[in-house]
Amino acid sequence: MIVSGTKELSAPRTTVWSVINEPSEMAKLMPGVESFEIQDEKHWTARVKVPLGLGGLKMTMNFERLEEREPEFAAMRAKGQGVGALMDMTTSFTLTEAGEHTSMAWEADVKIAGPVGAMGQRVLQPIVNQQVTQVLEALETRVVAASAE
Repeated sequence: MIVSGTKELSAPRTTVWSVINEPSEMAKLMPGVESFEIQDEKHWTARVKVPLGLGGLKMTMNFERLEEREPEFAAMRAKGQGVGALMDMTTSFTLTEAGEHTSMAWEADVKIAGPVGAMGQRVLQPIVNQQVTQVLEALETRVVAASAE
């Protein structure tokens, strides 16, 4: 399942880059993060609780930075494992500066296997969309706060 879009942010590109490209900052943006650990500048792990019906799905997510061209482009891969689900997600973003604003074009390719993945795209798409919306709203709030610092 591929999801993509564009988000306009009221901050300079360097500010958006500093928030979005720092693993500890990204952990604050992701919903359901219960713990977070950085191995090195290209690898980090998060334990998350994904809201799936009753109680949610606990997953261990391993993140790997694949590529970056500061301050315009970055790509990463996240592999997650939980009871009943395996997730593999590749995501990227491109930042374009427009004066004091930044346009962020993003894309995520999400694959979910196991019994949870068997629920199908019709069931999973709204959940993925909700998670993306929450991350983008949190990003906007954090970027505005960072640009005021």
